[in-house]
Amino acid sequence: MRVVSAAEIDRTLTFPALIDALSEAFRGDLVTPVRHHHEIERPGAHGTLLLMPAWTGPATQDGFVGVKIVSVFPENGAKNLPSVMGSYLLMDGVTGAPVAVLDGTRLTAWRTAAASALAARHLAREDASRMVMVGAGALAPFLIRAHMSQRPIREVALWNHTPLRAESLAAELAREGLPVTAVTDLEAAVRGADLVSCATLSTAPIVKGAWLKDGAHLDLVGAFNLKMREADDEALRRAQVYVDTEAAKSEGGDVAVALHRGAITDDHVRGTLTDLCRSPPPGPGGRHRLQIGGHRAGRPSCGDGGVALPSENVVEYLPWITWLRSAGSPRPKPSTLP
Repeated sequence: MRVVSAAEIDRTLTFPALIDALSEAFRGDLVTPVRHHHEIERPGAHGTLLLMPAWTGPATQDGFVGVKIVSVFPENGAKNLPSVMGSYLLMDGVTGAPVAVLDGTRLTAWRTAAASALAARHLAREDASRMVMVGAGALAPFLIRAHMSQRPIREVALWNHTPLRAESLAAELAREGLPVTAVTDLEAAVRGADLVSCATLSTAPIVKGAWLKDGAHLDLVGAFNLKMREADDEALRRAQVYVDTEAAKSEGGDVAVALHRGAITDDHVRGTLTDLCRSPPPGPGGRHRLQIGGHRAGRPSCGDGGVALPSENVVEYLPWITWLRSAGSPRPKPSTLP
C-alpha cells in the first residue's frame, strides 16, 4: 500500500487541472452515500468525526472504493494545530484491498478549493476581478489560488477575526506575487466584491446579504453542522442557491439552517454541483444576479444570483484515482492478498 504525503500531493496537483478532474467526477458513475457525522463530547468546544465514503459504480471498469476520515476540533488553533485533520483510504473496487492512504488534511484543502472554484466556473461573472477572502486559516491560500485560476482576479481583500493573522498571511501571499491585502472593514470590502469566499468555523453569520451587490458570487465553505453559519438569511433569500449534494439541505450549514428556520423553501435551491456540471445554466452570473456557492454546506450566489454549497465525499474521488494510476501506483494482485 502506498502512503501519499502532503508534500507529494502539493508537488503533483495544480489548478485548474484538479478543477477539471472534479468536473469529470461529478459527471461520472459514482455512488456517494450520506456521510457519517458524529459529535465528540469534550470540555470546551466539542469535536466532530466525519466519515465520507464513495465508490465507482458498476459501469466503471476496474473501480475503486474510498473513504475519508476527518476530525474537526475548533480549539486546535490555540495548540498550533489545524482545526481539521484526516486521512483518505483508497481501496481496490474489485477486491477491497487497500491501495493507498493519502494525507487527508492536505487533500481536503486542495479538494475544497477546487470544488469552490468549480461552482464559480458555472456561477460567477466572467469578468469577476475583486475577491474577498473571509478567514485566514489553512484553506485561504488554496481558495484564493483556485478562484484566480477561473476568473481574472486582480485584487484580493483578506479579512480575519484576528487582524494580525490576516496581515501575516496577506504578506506571505504577496511575497509569492499574489495581489492580496489585509483589510479590517469587512462590510466595505464585501460591498465592492465580485466574489466572496468564506472559510471559517463561525457559529454566527459574518457576511450579510445587504452587503452583497447584484452579480456577486458568495462561496460558503466552512459551516458543516446546524450550529454554524457564515452568511445570514437575507443572503440566501436574495440568491440563486446551488448545493454540492442533496444532503447539504439537511446535514448542516447555511442552507440547511435557512431551510430549517423557514427563511427559504426547498424549491429555492436550484440544484446541485452535479447538475451544474451535467447541465450548465445558460451563462455564468449576470450583472443583475447574485450567485452563492459553497463547499461543506453548499455554494450560494446573491442578488438574484446563485448559492452553491457542496458536501465532502464525491469530490474526493476520481482525481485521486487518476493521479495514482498516472503515478504508477500498482493495483494489488489477488495472489498477494492474505
